[in-house]
Amino acid sequence: MTNEMYPKKELLRIVVNKENEIFVDPTGKKNGRGSYVVKDLEKVETAREKKVLERKLDHSSEEMAPIYDEIIRLIYREDIPKR
Repeated sequence: MTNEMYPKKELLRIVVNKENEIFVDPTGKKNGRGSYVVKDLEKVETAREKKVLERKLDHSSEEMAPIYDEIIRLIYREDIPKR
């Protein structure tokens, strides 16, 4: 999304499979056409505002809304310290 290089562990992969289903692939190994998103809330919100994933993956804002929510949830979950 930012055209910058990041280590793979700092990225989440968003996938569109052959059935045209969109989902977040935290493992980065699922089959399908994908796009990587850096695990940075500010950059994810900017991407949402500019409709970056909608253009890259050729899907509507309505289809992508739950994907952005899932990305944000996963980022928050990683930031919570493990006890």
